[in-house]
Amino acid sequence: MADKNSPKKDDKSGDAREERLKAALKANMARRKAQAKARAASEDKTGKDEG
Repeated sequence: MADKNSPKKDDKSGDAREERLKAALKANMARRKAQAKARAASEDKTGKDEG
């Protein structure tokens, strides 16, 4: 009986884990995108100052 309950518990925790990982990945990608955008903007300013 305990074996039947364990997979259900694992599925729920697995789903919760997957949701947490998905949210963390989305936040990480947004942060990286913002960093890349900031770097590109700073490079544009540096390039304009030099030339």
